[in-house]
Amino acid sequence: MTATEVLKTRVTPEMKTRVTEITQAELLTEAVWLRRIVGRAIHEQAAAPALSDDDPRQSGALHGGCPVGRGRAARLYVRLRQEDRLLLHERAEARSMASATYVSVLVRAHLRGLTPLPKDELAALKRTVSELGAIGRNLNQMTRAVNQSGRIPGPGREEFRAILKICEALRDHTKDLIKANGASWRSGYAEDAL
Repeated sequence: MTATEVLKTRVTPEMKTRVTEITQAELLTEAVWLRRIVGRAIHEQAAAPALSDDDPRQSGALHGGCPVGRGRAARLYVRLRQEDRLLLHERAEARSMASATYVSVLVRAHLRGLTPLPKDELAALKRTVSELGAIGRNLNQMTRAVNQSGRIPGPGREEFRAILKICEALRDHTKDLIKANGASWRSGYAEDAL
């Protein structure tokens, strides 16, 4: 479709300077950049559910200005007391997360009934699963050797019992870690749940 119509607006000098910086950084003309912004806004509007004119969400005024239908790009601003802000910062830092990310994870977990699993804790669980896989492969190789030769080439019964105890302890530790993770999100600190 041929672009023949023109949209016009006036902006402050600061806004014009900022737009120029953005378009130069993206190696675009202002016209192309504006066309993309308008296209994106039209696409978001088309994807949003139909709202009546008297619906407060129409103006983005739903509960403190939280716009509807904006997906991941939506921002919600919340006021916190200074002492709550300090607690939030401490708890987020204990999880190696930014404060905003921590709040986002908590809200999403609450709304969807999930127990969050931060990247560091997920990585620890993945390492545990990997170690258990390696132990399982080693046990399979030993079992295959016993079945072929009729005798155990390496460790004896006592060693197998020790390996089994290690596997059970690792399993129990992993279960405890998952329980502690869930409890820590309810109480606020990972060490409180242990």
